[in-house]
Amino acid sequence: MSLLLEVRSAVQNIATPAKGVRQQLPERVSNAIEAQENSSEILIKLIQITIFALWGVLYLLSPKPETKMLLAGISPVPYALSAYLVLNVIGLIWAVKRGLPNWAVYMNIVIDISMLMALIWSFHIQYGQPPSFYLKSPTVMYIFIFIALRALRFQARFVIAAGVVAVLGWGILTAYVIFSDPDNMMITRNYVEYLTSNSVLIGAEVDKIISIIFVTGIMALAISRARKLLIRAVTDGAAAQDLSRFFDESVAQTITNANHTIKSGEGVKRQAAVLFTDIRGFTPTAMTLEASDVVCMLSEYQKRIVPIIQKHGGSIDKFIGDGIMASFGAVADSQTYAADALKAADEIVAETDRWGNDPKLQLIAGAKVNLAVAAGPVIFGVLGGDNRLEYTTIGDAVNLSAKLEKSNKEVQSRALTDQQTLDEAIKQGYEKPDTAISLTKKIESVGETIDLVILHKL
Repeated sequence: MSLLLEVRSAVQNIATPAKGVRQQLPERVSNAIEAQENSSEILIKLIQITIFALWGVLYLLSPKPETKMLLAGISPVPYALSAYLVLNVIGLIWAVKRGLPNWAVYMNIVIDISMLMALIWSFHIQYGQPPSFYLKSPTVMYIFIFIALRALRFQARFVIAAGVVAVLGWGILTAYVIFSDPDNMMITRNYVEYLTSNSVLIGAEVDKIISIIFVTGIMALAISRARKLLIRAVTDGAAAQDLSRFFDESVAQTITNANHTIKSGEGVKRQAAVLFTDIRGFTPTAMTLEASDVVCMLSEYQKRIVPIIQKHGGSIDKFIGDGIMASFGAVADSQTYAADALKAADEIVAETDRWGNDPKLQLIAGAKVNLAVAAGPVIFGVLGGDNRLEYTTIGDAVNLSAKLEKSNKEVQSRALTDQQTLDEAIKQGYEKPDTAISLTKKIESVGETIDLVILHKL
């Protein structure tokens, strides 16, 4: 198998940006990360809407204060909840349709924390208590939820922004309590008095601020490290996707799922079948066409043949001009390698017969496509130097299959194999076609007489 694998340089080019900033990443990787972040923002919005919907339900079920205790007879809580719900629904629609830019995310963080602080502040009005009343509200714990939500974006700066706004917000609420009591009558140093009254314990509020700072710092550090893993995962995923486009899927999986760094000199010996296809007379035909038409025809030809090979468990080894080399049982062990290869050959012959009315393929329809199959022991391994590796299948089956394909013209066949391969395929469940013809012929390039089987004549 002759697949050019420039693993080291390709992986280094893709993975190195994981250590840098977004602008250094390949565009496709940046786009993938941006899509992931936007989906996270959508999730954040859904969680926020759920939280405030839950608050709304709890508010409806909770006992209400007397009207005379409310400011102007109106409770600000339902209005605050409703306004925030509307803002988040707008943000959700924005995120779904276009994606939120960074400035909108920062603004959303400010709105989140501000609405939470305003809600907490409103409690002393709603219940007719001094401002120190709201400092004991358990709703302050939701600050940590809003900080944690920003971790879903896998960007430490948003976590830090949420923590900074939360510290400022709680600091402002604490300062409001202190300065609204110019005589400091509410301030106490007694912890019991603080818990059993509306007194203010400065140390308790400082503890809350310190807790917010530490939680923010720890989460920012964790997210910073996790983001490197995210970028690594995205770049590895992009590399694997690229490999699957340039290499056969089974080979790409072998590369990406390897438990160690792939090195030259590694190989395994397996029983396998090798299939070669070629377009008879393609070179003179191509010379009469425009270059773009030639490439278009070859591309369409490969699009039709490759799925048939893969359908029967084959792996594309390489494209050789107008030829295709595929292996069955080389990349991974198979108990039906010979039968699979001959079944693929039969279906390819049937497929090319349908190209007569196809304007893209009519020039190479039917008998123009020749193929051959040979089975036997092969070695599937890695060759090359430090910076360029090549997955290769070598062995007598490879050489024989290539030489049999060249013999199609001589024996007037479309699909050719040898008797030994056919016998093995029949043992594995293959049914010999009625068109099969056996003959014994000396293959000049092989240098010996071989029992051949014409699967399909011209």
